[in-house]
Amino acid sequence: MLAIGSSSTFGTGATSPREAYPARLEAILRERAARRDVVVVNAGVPGETAEATLERLAAILAAERFDLAIWQVGTNDALRGVPEAELAARLDRGVALAHDAGIPLLVVDPQFFPAIPDRVAYERAVRLVGRLAEARGVAVLRRYDVMRAWADRSDEHLASMLAGDRFHMSDAGYACLAELAADALVAATGRSASAE
Repeated sequence: MLAIGSSSTFGTGATSPREAYPARLEAILRERAARRDVVVVNAGVPGETAEATLERLAAILAAERFDLAIWQVGTNDALRGVPEAELAARLDRGVALAHDAGIPLLVVDPQFFPAIPDRVAYERAVRLVGRLAEARGVAVLRRYDVMRAWADRSDEHLASMLAGDRFHMSDAGYACLAELAADALVAATGRSASAE
């Protein structure tokens, strides 16, 4: 399984690589499936936009076969003001790359954090990611909504899920993201299997 994206995939803010969500996801899936051969490859690069990720994704999928891919996308594009049409085109290209490789794709939408500079524009990008993925028949893990719920619960709860920079996730946040990804993968692969 391939996990690709930017700092949330890489694990920035975690205390060690073992605490990043791809490593935690691998452990969860191995336990749930009672199989030792589950491997989640962490292909996260901090600070990367969707355009740069797409270049790497194309090269990775050309060189290696995966059973499925998880694409954490949109945060850096939204923060840098990438126009919605460009973000949509990048999402379409990523979906097409996974489709052409014959692998299911799970999209993880942008994160919530307390100091979003232009929340209106940022939330438009979040909605775009979810809307476009669903329109293309791709499963979506709505991380933004989950993290907003953490904030609504209490400032202290959100703080416990974030690293000291109040932007990247903490070990606890990554653990939660891994559980959510595992649940989303089970739901998505169950749907695709029943549709065949």
